[in-house]
Amino acid sequence: MKKILLLLLVSLGYVLQAQQKDYPIQAVAFTQVKLSDNFWLPRIEINRTVTIPASFERCESTGRVKNFVMAANKTGKFCTTFPFDDTDIYKTLEGASFSLAVHPDAKLSAYLDSLITIIGKAQEPDGYLYTARTINPKEPHAWAGKERWEKERELSHELYNAGHLYEAAAAHFMATKKRNLFNIALKNADLVCSVFGPGKLHVAPGHEIVEMGLVKLYRLTGKREYLNTAKFFIEERGRYKGYDSASKDSWKSGAYWQDNTPVVDQEEAEGHAVRAGYLYSAVADVAALTGDDSLLRAVDKIWNNVVDKKMYVQGSVGAIGDGERYGNNYELPNATAYNETCAAIALVYWNYRMFLLHGESKYMDVLEKSLYNGLISGVGLDGKSFFYTNAMQIKNSFSFPQMEATRSGWFECSCCPTNLARLIPSIPGYMYAVNEDNLYINLFINSSADLSVRNKPVQVIQQNNYPWDGNLIFTINPKAAAVFNLLVRIPGWAQNKAIPSTLYQFQNTSAEKPMIKVNGAVVDYTIVNGYATINKTWKKNDKVEVDLPMEVRRVVANEKLKEDIGKVALQRGPLMYCAEWKDNNGKASNIILPDNAVFTTEFMPELLNGVTVLKSEVPAVIINGNDISTVKQSFTAIPYYSWANRGKGEMMVWFPTAVKEVDLLAK
Repeated sequence: MKKILLLLLVSLGYVLQAQQKDYPIQAVAFTQVKLSDNFWLPRIEINRTVTIPASFERCESTGRVKNFVMAANKTGKFCTTFPFDDTDIYKTLEGASFSLAVHPDAKLSAYLDSLITIIGKAQEPDGYLYTARTINPKEPHAWAGKERWEKERELSHELYNAGHLYEAAAAHFMATKKRNLFNIALKNADLVCSVFGPGKLHVAPGHEIVEMGLVKLYRLTGKREYLNTAKFFIEERGRYKGYDSASKDSWKSGAYWQDNTPVVDQEEAEGHAVRAGYLYSAVADVAALTGDDSLLRAVDKIWNNVVDKKMYVQGSVGAIGDGERYGNNYELPNATAYNETCAAIALVYWNYRMFLLHGESKYMDVLEKSLYNGLISGVGLDGKSFFYTNAMQIKNSFSFPQMEATRSGWFECSCCPTNLARLIPSIPGYMYAVNEDNLYINLFINSSADLSVRNKPVQVIQQNNYPWDGNLIFTINPKAAAVFNLLVRIPGWAQNKAIPSTLYQFQNTSAEKPMIKVNGAVVDYTIVNGYATINKTWKKNDKVEVDLPMEVRRVVANEKLKEDIGKVALQRGPLMYCAEWKDNNGKASNIILPDNAVFTTEFMPELLNGVTVLKSEVPAVIINGNDISTVKQSFTAIPYYSWANRGKGEMMVWFPTAVKEVDLLAK
């Protein structure tokens, strides 16, 4: 793959500059992994056959495509709501390109070309591409300002649009080898680099992602200016003097945009959670590619702050609806939890980069928690219904208006559906990584992968039924006998760690240690940085078996999370569980999980496309007129990601262990 890309770039007339610095660990591309599992492969197929076509259809029916047509003709009126609506087309294009890379489709490819033609015609001669202004420059969108870039620091999203254009163009170029969208992106990037930088316009982008996109273009072209501009945008944060630093309003203080303090001085995740996640991903990129240790130290501190104090138990971030933002330390309310799906997606991007920087499994533990729980909860099992926010509880008696109890096909601000469309096809790219003599196995998905260790071809075949079962088999097939280290991630949950911090812990620790066999013989192993390392001369059909204990674990929260005191959540393997009204006599908020509750598991192939459920007999509070009592009833918990696929009703993640008080509410 690398040789093909290099030849392609040379044939296009680009000289790929030698990168003196990069991530210590290199990801194995998703195109080198072929899935055969029953969990992720169906989701990727639904994304290809349902989500992506539905997203394109909605981009057309809502006027997003029409905006580009009007921009090309310089006539009409911007017909959608937000100036960043252009990005819904870019993101869906990116997801479709990922799909094309592994599933050729002439009809889809032709449709993408037709969209790219429309996009190209909307681009202004100097490379500027922003339909909210180009349609009618005399009356641009209210968020855009009278002149280009005038309100970029605030809400114009001109550079945000550019960033998603670059991400889509990189994906399309890699998938199809076509230059049509790539050339549009490069023309725009050249304009951006000519406008912003030392001695030019000094602005920190209001909504980050242009930094990540510029890094992608740098990697493909070797044009150092793209990397320099990405670094400039990061270093520009915290230098604007127009904010009120004493204000507690994150908008007025600049914290909303992560613009209140220089990045190298930031120690805490603040502000809009999606913006923050994209920024931290870019900081990791730039730190790796430039060797800037000050950026590395900053992003390490911020990661610790999130995992220590600001992440929900199911891997979501961005607790506060006002500003879609991170709250204060330990501010993780359940009743009003915001948890935007896009924030979970950004968390995955960020944590994978942190793994590539440091080679520690704790970053993959967080990625896995978010991926299997707070991220895929954002898309319904039908592939065309979505959550913008991901609730922690829904009560019939009282729920906040922003808490979504039913999924929607689209949103006026529809960033989350199209973001899912681009993330899901790339999931196989998070499974493997290499570094010199080390081959990392990070995610467990039935598949075959063709990769290289020290430029020597190696095939890895995974056989498992993860996440329902912890029995993992890896067949290692080097083309020729080869010595290297196989590093298998032993998840934190299999080492009695609910999360790589003290924010959450398992109430019931397990004495069971994961067992590893090589060619049928049990081996002793040590865990370093969360990985069991096996060093040997690998030969064809060598088998490694890993048995991860899949017990039901009771999760308890740090005492500083006041709302969760006296409550437990349930986890099995990587999955967090919830109770939904449908399985529990029409309610979920009246359930008590005492310390002596015993759980059994059952795989139910006909339920929610096939899930393992947790079952028990537990007390439930029953109200009959003015009488309140507790009765024993059957209890069923389902994976958190699967809730709200059977209608509207109550859902709970955290359960009291005993009745301590009763609140009387007037009707």
